[in-house]
Order: sequence, then C-alpha cells, then structure tokens
Amino acid sequence: MHLFSQSNIIKELNNFGKSGKAFIFIINYSGDEAYIFDLSDIDPDFILYDFNGITNFTKTPENIPNPIIWDPQFTPFKKYHHSFSIVKENLLLGNSYLTNLTFPTLVKTNLSLKEIFEHNNAPYRLWIKDKLTVFSPEIFIRILHDNILSYPMKGTIDANIPDAKNLIINDPKECAEHATIVDLIRNDLSQIAENVHVSRYKYIDKITTNKGKILQVSSEIQGKLQISFPDKVGNIIYKLLPAGSITGAPKKKTIEIIHSAENYNRGFYTGIMGYCDNDSLESAVMIRFIEQQDKKMIFKSGGGITAQSDVYKEYNEMKQKVYVPIY
Repeated sequence: MHLFSQSNIIKELNNFGKSGKAFIFIINYSGDEAYIFDLSDIDPDFILYDFNGITNFTKTPENIPNPIIWDPQFTPFKKYHHSFSIVKENLLLGNSYLTNLTFPTLVKTNLSLKEIFEHNNAPYRLWIKDKLTVFSPEIFIRILHDNILSYPMKGTIDANIPDAKNLIINDPKECAEHATIVDLIRNDLSQIAENVHVSRYKYIDKITTNKGKILQVSSEIQGKLQISFPDKVGNIIYKLLPAGSITGAPKKKTIEIIHSAENYNRGFYTGIMGYCDNDSLESAVMIRFIEQQDKKMIFKSGGGITAQSDVYKEYNEMKQKVYVPIY
C-alpha cells in the first residue's frame, strides 16, 4: 500500500476527482499522510470499508468468541489530570474555548481487528490488516452535487441514567461545548460555501455498545459549495482539516494546546476516511479507533474540555467511549 506524503495528497485527490473514478481516502490527523485507492485496486484481504453502505465487504462474518473478553487498561487518573490541567489553564487564560483531549488505552481482548470490523454495526467502518480498525458514528462531510453538509457530534451520556436525554440536552457545560463546535464548523464551511446555516440543532442518536446504550448529541450544518467538485475535492477537504470536532476553537491555537497536553501520537486516529465519486462524497471522522501496535490493541478516545469541565466527569467520558458496538 502506498502512503502519500503531504505535498502530494491534495494533488492526488484532485486528480482522482477530475478522472471521475470512484475512490476511497484515509487521511491522518495531521494531514501529512494518506492512503488513496481506486476502488478496483483495493484488495479485500488487506482493506475492508463500509461508508454508510458503500462497501467492499460481502462475505458472511465468521463467529466471534463467546464470551467476548474486553478489559481496558485505562490511563491512571493522575496522568489524565496532569494533561487536563494543561488544557484547563489555557481555557481559563482565554487561549481556547474548547479543546479535545484524548488518550490511548491498552485493551486486552480476544477479538481481532477484523472481527471487530465484521461484527459491529457502526455506519462508518474501516479495517486495515494488522494496522487498525474504525467504527465511527460521526460524519465529517457529505457532498451531494453542490450541497455540502457536516454533522458535528458533541455530548455523550449513559442512556440508562434517569432522564438522560433532558440531562444531556440541558447540561450547561455540554450546551456550551456543542454550541462552540457548531459555530466552528459553520465558520469552516463558510470558507468554501455560501448560505451556510444550521438546518438541525442538537438531535439525539442512540448507540448500542457491548456495555449498554449511550446517547450522543449532533447537529446538521449545510451550504452551497463555491469550489468546483469533484475536480477540486482535495482543496475542499484540506480547507476543513483537521476536523473541528476533534480539535476545538480557535482551531490553530487549540491544536498547539493539544500537542502540549497529549503525550502520544494520534496517527490516523481523529483523521478522516471516505468515499468519493463523480457527484458525491461520503466521509467520517475516525473516532472509535483501535490500532494494533506490536500485537497489542490500543484504543484511542477522548472528549471536549471547556472552562466548565469537571476532571472526574471528563475522565469517565474518556473511559465510557472505550467500547465495541457488538452486543
């Protein structure tokens, strides 16, 4: 598999767009590495994808282990608290209004990366042999002709908590976080589109996991593209990277804060993946992400921090997201 470097990614994406051929792309968090494949060049023994029903996965999944072993070895609270303090200090100084803080978690499991891909029901899925699997619920952007839409997801709660829906919709910290990210995405889209507006605000998705159900809050933002699609698809994507929902606001300064607070390399985690053809694009943010490192499974997760955040609640949210949607 050829890994493109930053100097060639935009050019390669645009060339594919101009050709009219259908292709998939997988771009890392930093935007400096990417896989780009013509659909006819994808070997399903090495890469499987399912982007909202656009898929090369056709076989019947094999049986999975029973019972499933899922034993996360979470980052100690003390270590998380140190990074949280760096973020919180910058928030209180006004350097950021929202910062996404993430951590890696070693998971001991009897599931393989491929089994996790095959048996989960997430709308956006990816498997790269011996490297990673993703089961993301979050859309990055969707393009239909000259319409562009984005669906930022911010706000998570255990669905079993009494009155969970009202709690997550009305929680002051969660409201501030969601409003900030919606405003950021609206500004991002305004760089490449006109008539940008919020068409749905704070709707609820229910996700079933191996640990039970969770609720997540999303909004829908859309506009009319002012950059030619698909022949400038690379320019469109890179105007929006990295995704606002996994960085924060203001984006440039917040990325610097993330770099100082996180003590690991995100790699492809919180990058984007998607499918593009002559008149449409379907893509997702690579959250709910497991990476294989020396035969160890590393699950990367996190959440948005605001000046109102409580370190214990944020630590628990980071842990809550370490799941597989297999049940």
